[in-house]
Amino acid sequence: MEMLPFLLAPFVASLILTGIHAYLGVHVVERGVIFVDLALAQIAALGATVAIVAGMDPHGHGSYWISLGFTFLGAAIFAFARTRRGHIPQEAFIGIAYAVASATAILLMSKATGETEHLKDMLVGNILAVSWPEVQKTALLYGAVGAFHYLFRKKFLAISMHHDEPEKLGFNVRFWDFLFYASFGFVVTSSVAIAGVLLVFCYLIVPSVGAMLFADRIGPRLAIGWTMGTLVSALGVLLSVKLDTPTGATIVVTFGGVLVLMFFAHLIVHHGRSAQRV
Repeated sequence: MEMLPFLLAPFVASLILTGIHAYLGVHVVERGVIFVDLALAQIAALGATVAIVAGMDPHGHGSYWISLGFTFLGAAIFAFARTRRGHIPQEAFIGIAYAVASATAILLMSKATGETEHLKDMLVGNILAVSWPEVQKTALLYGAVGAFHYLFRKKFLAISMHHDEPEKLGFNVRFWDFLFYASFGFVVTSSVAIAGVLLVFCYLIVPSVGAMLFADRIGPRLAIGWTMGTLVSALGVLLSVKLDTPTGATIVVTFGGVLVLMFFAHLIVHHGRSAQRV
């Protein structure tokens, strides 16, 4: 009970991350660009690294806007990397962007003595250190992004569900792709500052993949993903305090363990249904 006030802000922050990332994860999985979040997160981290090397406060407004600018650049690259005939997979450009951004961040940090702790924070984050003002700002930002996606949900869902036939959709797919990735960039830039690259990736992909084991329609998948993210966040934060381990890494490992359990549950359910049919 003594730990509850200390854990409340990180837990609420994890709920906010779950809410927006589980939704965006549905789009990412349907588009087949699984590592776009990891790549955009790393590009955002590269922007923050540039700000640190330039002598800026890593948690200041200047660092945030530089990081966001880098993310918008990545969004533009991914939107225009979609080739009509598909002879170069979009995932190839995403992988290249991730590798180059990661290597560039490491090179820059090698020249900034004493700043290697920031590189570690960008990878695994430190969600336990999140403050209530940060939680409030993040909730407002993600609420605005969520409202934007709800307003234009038909176009975003059309591109995500029919990404192999963009010319038949009847509107400028690359423009709406850019808007999708740009809004995604707002989320990622803030998420990386709070939770780190690895945890952000898990919040995006793992709830969506876990939900796909049990549901095909968007509504049930979102319900399962949000439930999974909430329970795993609570368990991960609690375990990190009990075991005295890094919170971000603990939640990532917890996500992996729960996904394995869900997979076995899926096999049992699927096997039971197959036996009934026979």
